[in-house]
Amino acid sequence: MLIKVINGPNLNLLGTREKDIYGRLTLAEIENKISVLAKELQCSVKFFQSNHEGELIEAIHDCRGGYDGILINPAAFTHYAYAIRDALTAVELPVVEVHMSNIYAREAFRHRSVIAPVCLGQIAGFGWVGYLLGLKGLVEHIDGK
Repeated sequence: MLIKVINGPNLNLLGTREKDIYGRLTLAEIENKISVLAKELQCSVKFFQSNHEGELIEAIHDCRGGYDGILINPAAFTHYAYAIRDALTAVELPVVEVHMSNIYAREAFRHRSVIAPVCLGQIAGFGWVGYLLGLKGLVEHIDGK
């Protein structure tokens, strides 16, 4: 089983950016924790991060035919990126949306996700642990098919 983990804009700054909201771990440290769990779950993960919407869309398209699912933190694109939503729909793979912060407890503009309706589920508010919860749920869903 192969899962693509996709991270959107500004997540490359984790560990230094708004530590009170996003914590102290870097993206590389979070990816390492995901890799450890993936090994336990007997699946493989590949990582991608970009600050550019078009690159994220291309990474999603590249999943078609070679991946079993997508774990995505679209970051700020969550709230308005219909092109990312359409790409996720087009590849016809199971998707789990992850957010480190509880987007529903933050500014009003963050309360709406245009991505969530095309996902199996959404995990928000558990920091880096949300990635692990999302991966576990995604793998369980795929294994259950």
